[in-house]
Amino acid sequence: MDTLTLVQLAVLAAASALVGFSKTSINGANTISLAVFAAVLPARESTGVLLPLLIAGDVLAVFVYRRHAHWPTLLRLFPAVVVGLVAGTLFLTYAGDGAVRTSIGAILLVMVGVTLWRRRRTGASEEGEERVSVATAAEGGEPAEGANGARRSNGATAEVPRSAGRRARNAARAQAGTYGVLGGFTTMVANAAGPVMSLYLLSSGMRKLGFLGTSAWFFLIVNVTKVPFSVGLGLVDGHSLLLDAFLVLFVLPGAWLGRRCVDRINQRLFERIVLVATVVGGLQLLLW
Repeated sequence: MDTLTLVQLAVLAAASALVGFSKTSINGANTISLAVFAAVLPARESTGVLLPLLIAGDVLAVFVYRRHAHWPTLLRLFPAVVVGLVAGTLFLTYAGDGAVRTSIGAILLVMVGVTLWRRRRTGASEEGEERVSVATAAEGGEPAEGANGARRSNGATAEVPRSAGRRARNAARAQAGTYGVLGGFTTMVANAAGPVMSLYLLSSGMRKLGFLGTSAWFFLIVNVTKVPFSVGLGLVDGHSLLLDAFLVLFVLPGAWLGRRCVDRINQRLFERIVLVATVVGGLQLLLW
């Protein structure tokens, strides 16, 4: 880091601005920043330099979207995230830079595939339910509803079995646990939890402002928690903080630009941009 050229500093400054932009608009775009930092700096050092910049962006995002967080979602995630942080710390202790990049890139691409499959399956299910409702109405009956005590087309009262409710709750816990462990692991080894958590929040059906508010609080808490681990691993030191003191100046205008742009992005485009940014970041890490 002592021999960075002006061109390298300019590239890192642009990537720092993208950190701020991603924190207040498109969270998945942050993978591009971590890929740039890993290209200019050694991979292990890059994670230490990037962490304080991410925290600065998190503070700005919380200030802007603090009222839109969904705390039940956060509370479901945190226990599993702690497990992922510990696993990531152990992995960083023994794994080399190449193994870290390849592992994270593969995880991101797999999660995109799973998310697209789930959304396609959900869409097909909703379309089938709509066809049943239309057909029932055409026969002169009342469409069946999905709530307890709803009326079926034949006038009978239908209740959702308790076992179905338990299965749904268990599935939600399993999903939160899986994404939480992956999020904790990826954020510890490469600051790459943005795409993982973006996919979880999108798969949960969270809208744009709720997505941004929940993400902001999640990453502020998790990134601050990572600081002792990173210091213990030697990833954050006086040299990295000196570079951060310069680069943090570019996080601020990036966050401002993201806040100006987010209101002009509709929900569908927002989700597509997040998914595309995740694929790009995953491929960069996997094919580097």
